Amino acid sequence: MDPITTTDALAAACERLARHPFVTVDTEFLRETTFWPKLCVVQLASVEEAIVVDALADGLDLTPFYQLMADTGIMKVFHAGRQDIEIIWHQARLIPHPVFDTQVAAMVLGYGDSISYDQLVQRVCGHAIDKSSRFTDWSRRPLSPAQLVYAVTDVTHLRDIYQKLTADLDARGRSEWVGEEMHVLTSPATYDQNPDTAWERLKSRVRKPRELAVLVEVAAWREREAQSRDQPRGRIIKDDVIGEIAVQTPQTPEKLAELRSLPKGFERSRYGEAVIEAVKRGLARDPRSLPRIEREKALPNGASATMELLKVLLRMTAEQNAVAAKVIATTDDLERIAVDDAADVQALKGWRRELFGERALALKAGRIALAVEKGRVVLVERDAPPTT
Repeated sequence: MDPITTTDALAAACERLARHPFVTVDTEFLRETTFWPKLCVVQLASVEEAIVVDALADGLDLTPFYQLMADTGIMKVFHAGRQDIEIIWHQARLIPHPVFDTQVAAMVLGYGDSISYDQLVQRVCGHAIDKSSRFTDWSRRPLSPAQLVYAVTDVTHLRDIYQKLTADLDARGRSEWVGEEMHVLTSPATYDQNPDTAWERLKSRVRKPRELAVLVEVAAWREREAQSRDQPRGRIIKDDVIGEIAVQTPQTPEKLAELRSLPKGFERSRYGEAVIEAVKRGLARDPRSLPRIEREKALPNGASATMELLKVLLRMTAEQNAVAAKVIATTDDLERIAVDDAADVQALKGWRRELFGERALALKAGRIALAVEKGRVVLVERDAPPTT
């Protein structure tokens, strides 16, 4: 198969694909040396054909592809599609809708937490994927025959997986469950790269308001610099260095030079000067303007034991219903439910509440109990809540 390299050929192909109720989508990109992903290849398939688009071909305009992604009458099918959708959002400022993510659907159907594409192909289609082309340089031209085969099979297997999973979802009454999960994938906020919130990605444990203020300002400076220069964040300055700067708050080149995590001479560079200015901006901020940080709190007496029971209940519920535990409730959900029956968590909303949340509250109230029968955990109805 030859890749599509002209706008006319792409437009004709997208017109054919648009006649079908769904298309499967995948992309190949590079991001090792850039902030923004460099789109190299686009793969698309309907039930009748599959195409590979050379996104780097001279003179190629990807507008027909983006128009196809914007067509709300066509379901766009991805596997773990967040990065693919991020590329479309960055390049065309649109988010495909509606979308279907086979990784999410697989979790809802009990294939496990965050199952990989090749594992899903093996389990659903019975085929083993040749992964040798996965990490090749997709920016080199011409594309090799092996790369083209790999690119095509990505979307043709995805087509078969989609049809199998949607049939299973319909049969088990879980189609709406997946639909609820797609809201995150189709929200522009998911792909927001706002420098002012860049500090939230960092794992630094700042404790004082002045440290937080410096962390916010230095992280925002790095984010703007990385975006404008199209370089990875770590090429500008590493995460752990930002945390150290937030704690030490160096306001002079001499103080900056004392940080062992910075390369020698950094304090005299343009970056060094910018970091010092960011530190000063942070220290000058009104503490009332700072974002609130949720501090980790120790669970009240008895809540830890309750949480352990909720974990057992979650595992049992996941196994009984063939749903990945991860998609039903998170550890944070369980902690908050252990403390508060009205906790504002996903596990107490929608289908999750019906499947797990109501049981969790009943367990807390003593209306049900957990027991072991023939080596398996089971629920036991109680006539009345226990007395204290």
